[in-house]
Amino acid sequence: MASAQELGFAEADPTADVQGHDAAAKASILASLAFHSRVRLSDVHCEGITEVSPLDIAAAARMGRTIKLLSIVERVQDDLGERISARVYPALLPDEHPLASVSEAYNAVFIEADAAGSLMFYGQGAGGAPTASAILGDVVSAARQRVRGGVGPRESRYAELEQVPLDDLRNAFYVSLTVQDRPGVLAEIAGTLSGNGISISTIHQELLEKPEGEGEQALAHIGISTHRALESAMTASLDLFSSTSTVLSIDSVLRIEGV
Repeated sequence: MASAQELGFAEADPTADVQGHDAAAKASILASLAFHSRVRLSDVHCEGITEVSPLDIAAAARMGRTIKLLSIVERVQDDLGERISARVYPALLPDEHPLASVSEAYNAVFIEADAAGSLMFYGQGAGGAPTASAILGDVVSAARQRVRGGVGPRESRYAELEQVPLDDLRNAFYVSLTVQDRPGVLAEIAGTLSGNGISISTIHQELLEKPEGEGEQALAHIGISTHRALESAMTASLDLFSSTSTVLSIDSVLRIEGV
């Protein structure tokens, strides 16, 4: 983090960056512009990167994926009609996805449109000179409008689309668990997920260091990726994992995007 601050990639107080607050503000603006509906910052679900661990990064590499903090805004069509979602969280992306290679001071906006297909706008989004250039451009644009006697663009919210609660969205997940290493554990975990309508895509298991004391239970680490399922279903499954003695800890829960 210190090196990122020295290079101007992160603020002197990096909270807004690592907690996702800056990305959430951008999601609010982009969703309002794209969907002609007022999307407040408080409407944006926000998770930062502080809980991402080296084990998560290693698991992502093993699956041919990379972890990126994504700001996602989308229009959702479901039984309740057309609604919109704005959310920020770290997610697993396939290595071949255009956003997977965006790093350092660079930002990108990736758009999927019905008629235009996939588009990406890419450039420097941090650092002294790029930030100063963007701000000066806005000042010049405002001054030009004032000299010409015109007014700037105003808020467009004629669509007034409602927000989709996070629980109503469907996502694929990667869940990392520390469990007792004994027969039937995988079946129990799979049964919990299945009971909530979640289908498993892959499972990776590693035996952790065996305890030295005789009679102590051996432990294992399990990484599970799932097919798309309701967020509410995953929340219910995690609640059940937390209440069982089989699962000792839920180490991480990440969404999988680009699938």
